[in-house]
Amino acid sequence: MPQHIAVLTGDVIDSRKVEDRPRLYRLLDESLAELASRHGGHGERFRGDGFQLALPRAAPAMEAAVALRAALIEHSEPDQRWDARIAVAVGPAERGVAAADGATFVASGRALDALADTSAHLSLTRLEAPEDPGLALLIRFIDDLLDGWSSFSAEVVGLSLRHDASQQALAERLGIRQPSVHKRLRAARWALLSDTLDYLRQRLADEEGTP
Repeated sequence: MPQHIAVLTGDVIDSRKVEDRPRLYRLLDESLAELASRHGGHGERFRGDGFQLALPRAAPAMEAAVALRAALIEHSEPDQRWDARIAVAVGPAERGVAAADGATFVASGRALDALADTSAHLSLTRLEAPEDPGLALLIRFIDDLLDGWSSFSAEVVGLSLRHDASQQALAERLGIRQPSVHKRLRAARWALLSDTLDYLRQRLADEEGTP
C-alpha cells in the first residue's frame, strides 16, 4: 500500500474581530513550525489567518489538529476566544508534503470550504477508505469536547501532547500544585481524549499499512 500523507487546512474563526493580529499570526507561525518539526512535515500560514500543515504520515493527523486548536484556545484574548476550523484529509503522497499539490491537498481545501457552511470546526476525509459513521462520530465528539475548553484546559492538554510527563511534572512546568493539574485535566476530559487520539492514530496507521 502506498504511503499516505495528512493535510490539515484551516482558518481562524472570526479573525477580523481579533485586535492583536500580529500576536495571533506569531502564534500560528510558531505552532505550525513546532508541529512541522515534530512530525517532519511542512507548515505555512497564508492570507493572514489561513494555514496549512502537511505531514508525511497519516497517523498523527488528529493529534496535530487538536494541538493547533489547543494553542489558539490557550492564548485567547481576555474578551475573545480564539479557535479555528481545521479540515484534515488523508490520502496518497503524490509529490511530497512541501509541494502543496495533489488530490489530498485539494480534498483538505474543499473540506474546509464545506465546514464554513456548518457549525462544526473539525473534519476528517479519508480519500482511499470507505465512509465510516462511527469514525465521523468520534470526530464530532472531539470537536464538541474542544468547544467546551477554557484556556486552562487547552494549556494543560497542549503540554500533555508535547510531553509524556506525570501530573507532578506538569504542575512544576505550570507553577501550580498537582491537584490543580488533575482538576484541569479532568475538566478537559483528557483521559477520554487521549484514548480517542490513540485509537485514531492506530486506525490511520493501520489503513496506511505502517506500524
